[in-house]
Amino acid sequence: MSRRGFRNNEEVEQTQVCSTSSEENVMKLPGGMNLQQMMKQAQKMQEQMMKEMEAVRVDATAGGGIVKVEMNGLKEVLAIKIDPEAASDVEMLQDLIMAAINECGRKVDEAAGNKLGGTLGGLNIPGLM
Repeated sequence: MSRRGFRNNEEVEQTQVCSTSSEENVMKLPGGMNLQQMMKQAQKMQEQMMKEMEAVRVDATAGGGIVKVEMNGLKEVLAIKIDPEAASDVEMLQDLIMAAINECGRKVDEAAGNKLGGTLGGLNIPGLM
């Protein structure tokens, strides 16, 4: 499609090119890999990983079993059990709860690293985990 216009008494021709081919819009990586297809596959893998992590259950205790915390792989606390005898010392109880929650978080990170390491075939990507 062409159109003609005038600017400063000079004739100017502008040409618009429209392409409906989807092949031209697909970004290819070296080796002919389709980037869009790769991103879809990565998204599916991420969704699968999230489902697997949601099913993971870890627990940790603190203070010799005075506090027990259970957490899922998404780092959501599922349960906290506290020995009633510990209720008299609130500061100690707070410290034990934090310690147990932090330990659960470390266990979730370790489980995620193990699952992700298996998924990536041992490929170490900096900053991923």
